[in-house]
Amino acid sequence: MTLALAMILDAVFGEPKWLWDRAPHPAVLIGRLISWLEAWMNAGNRRAKGVVMVAFLVLGAWVVGGVIAALPLGWLWQVLLAAILLAQRSLVDHVRDVADALRVSLGDGRRAVARIVGRDVSAMDSPAVARSAIESGAENFSDGVVAPAFWFAVAGLPGMLAYKAVNTADSMVGYRTERYAEFGWAAARLDDLVNWVPARLSAVLILLSYGRADLWAMVQRDAQLHRSPNAGWPEAAMAGVLGVALSGPRSYDGEMQAFPFVNPEGARAIGAGEIEQAAAMLWRVWAMGLGLVVICAILF
Repeated sequence: MTLALAMILDAVFGEPKWLWDRAPHPAVLIGRLISWLEAWMNAGNRRAKGVVMVAFLVLGAWVVGGVIAALPLGWLWQVLLAAILLAQRSLVDHVRDVADALRVSLGDGRRAVARIVGRDVSAMDSPAVARSAIESGAENFSDGVVAPAFWFAVAGLPGMLAYKAVNTADSMVGYRTERYAEFGWAAARLDDLVNWVPARLSAVLILLSYGRADLWAMVQRDAQLHRSPNAGWPEAAMAGVLGVALSGPRSYDGEMQAFPFVNPEGARAIGAGEIEQAAAMLWRVWAMGLGLVVICAILF
């Protein structure tokens, strides 16, 4: 029930700007620590030091979570912190912002989607903007909502904080660049591992919430097309339910890359309407997840 309350609190309040204008978000604090550790440790035997950094982050997060849970009124602090570490409301708001902007103009749509994706947006047409927003919604639903909720259910607040530390480290150093290829290896591999179940669970929730178990074979087929071992699962499920084609060619650092389409049979001429449908889907799937959490709380 602690997790259920946290999910509801996040859905109602999201990321209150007035609070985070006055205090650093826990994810920001984790990021600052990672930046400091990276600047200090990323030299010499980089892979080994990257492993040490990740181990330190996981252990530290686990200890902090355990201390908070053991405080007087520990259940209350767990509800509040878990709600802060979930991202359902803010995710849907950001996805819908792209739809609203795209209705104004293509330029506004590009600027809005640039806030949530890392690819080049300057040459995107309207369908590419829509695909990017929907893909971001699918991926971030898995690692920003389902995964932290899953690890809270498995290991309480320590598990959720440890997951957040790993996920943040991967987003900061888990790149195949000269600077991070070795140092970020442990963060990237561990992030793949801790997201393995949540990514597939996200796909199952998407299909079941719309009664589309018949799409499972397609999801299994197209999830393998994604360069990530996990992101393709919720993306393929959302593409199938919406009846749209996602992924496909896109540009990074000025270089066009020919990624295959996910659900290539789906519609490609998409826009703000399909983004709105994806946002509504995120709430419907979230509601099903909340229902399952409550049922588990009652039964176990």
